[in-house]
Amino acid sequence: MKKSICVVGLGYIGLPTAVMFANYGHKVHGVDVNEKAVNMINNKQLHIEEEGLQERLNAAIDAGALTVGMTPKQADVFVIAVPSPIRNDKTANLEYVRSATASIVPYVEKGNLVILESTVPPRTVEDVMLPELRKTGFELGTELFVSHSPERVIPGRVFEELISNDRIIGGITPESATMTSELYRSFVKGQMHETDATTAELVKVMENTYRDVNIALANELAKIAQKIGVNVWEAIALANYHPRVNVHSPGPGVGGHCIAVDPWFLVELDPKEAQMIHLARQTNDGMPAYTAQMTTDIIAAKGIDNPKIAVLGLAFKGNIDDMRESPAVDVVQALRNHDVAVQAFDPHIKTNNIEEQTQVSEEAFQDASALLILTNHEEFNLLNPADIKKVMKNPIIIDTKNCIDRMKWEQAGFDVYALGDSKNVKEHITK
Repeated sequence: MKKSICVVGLGYIGLPTAVMFANYGHKVHGVDVNEKAVNMINNKQLHIEEEGLQERLNAAIDAGALTVGMTPKQADVFVIAVPSPIRNDKTANLEYVRSATASIVPYVEKGNLVILESTVPPRTVEDVMLPELRKTGFELGTELFVSHSPERVIPGRVFEELISNDRIIGGITPESATMTSELYRSFVKGQMHETDATTAELVKVMENTYRDVNIALANELAKIAQKIGVNVWEAIALANYHPRVNVHSPGPGVGGHCIAVDPWFLVELDPKEAQMIHLARQTNDGMPAYTAQMTTDIIAAKGIDNPKIAVLGLAFKGNIDDMRESPAVDVVQALRNHDVAVQAFDPHIKTNNIEEQTQVSEEAFQDASALLILTNHEEFNLLNPADIKKVMKNPIIIDTKNCIDRMKWEQAGFDVYALGDSKNVKEHITK
């Protein structure tokens, strides 16, 4: 049965979700507090980058299936997809979830379904949402149905994974979960796994914590490999031939709205027991400083005075425009703390978010002492090292993502360095 759906929050998850429901026959009203984003969407313009989103948005609006505004409307279903960031003290900021829930209270009617998609600490539905929803006067679980169905998608492949991935459906009652499963089956081909709301909250946080701990292990291995003269990327690839081993990739840090955030929810919930989780977070949060130190050590070993570093990539992941919790920002700050001049370029980031950012790649390359790759955008693989060498002061490239053709750059006369590979780093730093 087709539903009227109000989606609160039109960011990297909310907008694609709203568009999908609209494309599959539902009547959708999207809500966001960002007036600029609302105006852009109404004009069929995107404020976020995601493969396939433009075509789907155009189809939804042209069909009259999607409207967008700054206030909710009455609907059969309310989907909340707002941020749940961490504060500077690493505690969860659930005000967005609370205020979004409060905003729909005047529009909720008997028999409605409210779904939280945001990734949140366990018990957020019970302790944050339900107190607000009780203000409707409806009995929860019999007159008003509530569930948590966290998104499980990766930027750059959102639509593919919205359709194909299994979903975890956590209802405050079995009927709440069943109603939610039936709704998502309008476009989801993956299986629905029904449970209670708190278990669903824990499952999503567990998934991202698993990845964070694995990345921390990879980063520790990268540091060890660099000291003992081993290419960690080769070692990880060989280790992963084992049928029960899946070591993740190291890097300059962990970013995004999930992996860099969610484990802190568990640390806050039970700091005494979450010791491994806490250490992994500290390890990954320490990688930007490690990357900056490695970069300055290479420059110092070359005897370069007053260096300028061309930072390539500000997004937390390749081929997207998302800078949330991006370690690249912290690397730039750490280089700044070393009194190193920085010029950053990212072909996917159209708005200057840091003062060192330029919209022109040539400006970053000009008179640079080294190129530092922090994001594995496909565009960086297409760069011509011979042309870049002509405008640089020193032909040095430092690849923290193992994403370039090293031989091509070496043949062009570059000294090539890599995170977790002592091939050149050891020669210049540890001798």
